[in-house]
Amino acid sequence: MKIARSIGRLRCAAVVVAMLSLAGMTTACATTTPSVTTTPSGVPSSLTVSSFNVNFTEMAQIKSLTKAGTGLVGVILPDETSSTRYVDFDAPYLAEAFKDAGYPSSDYKIENALGVDATELADAEAYVAEGAKVVIFDPIDSTVGAEVQSYLQSHGVAAISYDRATFTGTDTYYVSFDNYLVGQLIGKGFEQCISSWNVASPEVFELDGGEDTDPNAVSFAEGYNSIIWGNEKTPESLPLTNSLGYTLVGDEITPGWTNSLGETIFQQAFTAHPNINAVVVANDGLANVVIQDLKNDGVGPKKIPTTGQDATLQGMEWQLEGYQCGSVYKPIYKEAQDAVALATILRAGKTPPVALLNATTSPPSGVTGVRQPASLLTPEWVTPSNMASTVIKDKFVSASALCTAVGTSVCTANGITP
Repeated sequence: MKIARSIGRLRCAAVVVAMLSLAGMTTACATTTPSVTTTPSGVPSSLTVSSFNVNFTEMAQIKSLTKAGTGLVGVILPDETSSTRYVDFDAPYLAEAFKDAGYPSSDYKIENALGVDATELADAEAYVAEGAKVVIFDPIDSTVGAEVQSYLQSHGVAAISYDRATFTGTDTYYVSFDNYLVGQLIGKGFEQCISSWNVASPEVFELDGGEDTDPNAVSFAEGYNSIIWGNEKTPESLPLTNSLGYTLVGDEITPGWTNSLGETIFQQAFTAHPNINAVVVANDGLANVVIQDLKNDGVGPKKIPTTGQDATLQGMEWQLEGYQCGSVYKPIYKEAQDAVALATILRAGKTPPVALLNATTSPPSGVTGVRQPASLLTPEWVTPSNMASTVIKDKFVSASALCTAVGTSVCTANGITP
């Protein structure tokens, strides 16, 4: 979580604020007036996809844009079950970004649709009725994403599809991480792990994400298949062997990213093909059920590598214990600030700079729709070698909780201080 906070127009050194905040104390800080260079449109010239940091300092640079705009910015998060991130990180990070950008509490709202399509659409309708100028929404699935986008477009409200893309209509923007690159990181990490764990004659099973509901899951699979198999097909067809001698045993999607379904799919595959000795897994939630099944079958550490995404506490534990190769870390504090910055520019009636709106995103194979302007951030591959300098440093994963789970000696050996 962000620990260095704005106090009115004053800002302390991050370390001092953090120490006092933890102690429940306040202090006076030296007044600073940051130098902000703006473009003719009033948008800070420094604003790019690389601007955002864990201290949220870039948000103060757009306060004048916040004042220039009017109307509500509404946020709709999808659920509390597909990932803990929405409750633990997205909601508080988005709130922090709005506050640091100078929004009064009456000018933004954050809701969670709790996995119900009708609720997500109803939230969007309610925001429009309350005078929203921009709505940031993370679609539960492509169906409700299209419905929300259509409703917003028909009422002249700008739409920002957050984390998961919506490939319909106009005046729709996309803020996320580069999903294809996420997949490529998984693929490269998988190959590195096959080598470092000395897996002979890899017999590979792929457990893909919810490609039936989430276009991002298709992009993830296209990314790692491009690395591992040299093509972007998903699911892959059997038989298939690559130049490194890997053989694909099976490739199946997990409907709706539902972990329990993924568990059943893998159990059945491992029963039918006990020769499986390497597993490409689309995220940490699915990796967890795969690893639990492997352990129940007596598989020890550094025997059958798995991959992941989301850099969860559990995923970090499995890495340090030798069951998971790595995980893609997507610093959500950057994504939240990116979405709020873009919303603030649109709310003020300004044009987003090219350095912020740095890409376009196209529908992946098998998904209909149109290209949308996008702001895409860069993800990172996390392993025990850089865990301390990424997810621990950013306080995305609690060092204390991690070291309690795996033991202080394991943490110390990997440069992690509890």
